[in-house]
Amino acid sequence: MAIILVDQDLCTRCGICSNICPSRIIDPADENTLPAVNDVKAGMCMQCGHCEAFCPSQALLLNIRPDERIAIPAGAGAISPGDLGYYLKKRRSIRHYKADPVPGEIIGEVLDIARYAASGGNGQPVEWIVVHDPKKVRRIAGLTIDWMRSLVNSSHPMSGYFPGLIGAWDAGHDVICRGAPHLVIAHIPDSHPVASIDAIIALTHFDIVAPAFGIGTCWAGFVAGAASEYAPLLGEMGIPKGRKVAYAMMFGYPQYTIHGIPRRKPLAVTWQ
Repeated sequence: MAIILVDQDLCTRCGICSNICPSRIIDPADENTLPAVNDVKAGMCMQCGHCEAFCPSQALLLNIRPDERIAIPAGAGAISPGDLGYYLKKRRSIRHYKADPVPGEIIGEVLDIARYAASGGNGQPVEWIVVHDPKKVRRIAGLTIDWMRSLVNSSHPMSGYFPGLIGAWDAGHDVICRGAPHLVIAHIPDSHPVASIDAIIALTHFDIVAPAFGIGTCWAGFVAGAASEYAPLLGEMGIPKGRKVAYAMMFGYPQYTIHGIPRRKPLAVTWQ
């Protein structure tokens, strides 16, 4: 099967596809031939889609599920630097949520965008678990507290913080998931050397995309820490065999609206 399909009527033989290919496997066109990938090099294709995305005449099609090709409408995706700056600077960690659930189809839209996040070698190792039931989110928070109880007075680097968190939980305050109705958990293969970085990149996409849908997020660090070693929590999450939790994020509709942008430390850059 050919890796790339080229429309000879649209191809201008500009050579961009050959130059842009990260694996350098596309033989350039000449007067008599179109760009092509020979059988020897075909196995080196990362399926990244650079060749298709950068083709100015849209003559080239990566032959991976070609029926799913997405056309970009004129002007779509354009955003001014100023608007993008305000959008990102407005982003806040949300710790107060409405009880209203986020519909599954909306969560699916956010995750569908997040799956376009960069990954090493275009490996796309990240898979997702969405905990949609608020009662199960509460159970996960409780199991995270149980993990903390097991480590009080231990050599764990955070053991000194746990008694205060446990006390707050026992007093009725959800200091783990902050009453969020939902959790999203990114999980990765056990033995993948760089998948943990890929997962953080993908979760960052989720974190950035969510506010556009009216959703607030907060990184669930305590849940992620417990999930790295506490078997009862992993059992509750249902992590597939051979995979592990990379990180987790709580989310839901924010109870309060953001009206300002707080200060940050001055930009620190070393130019070389």
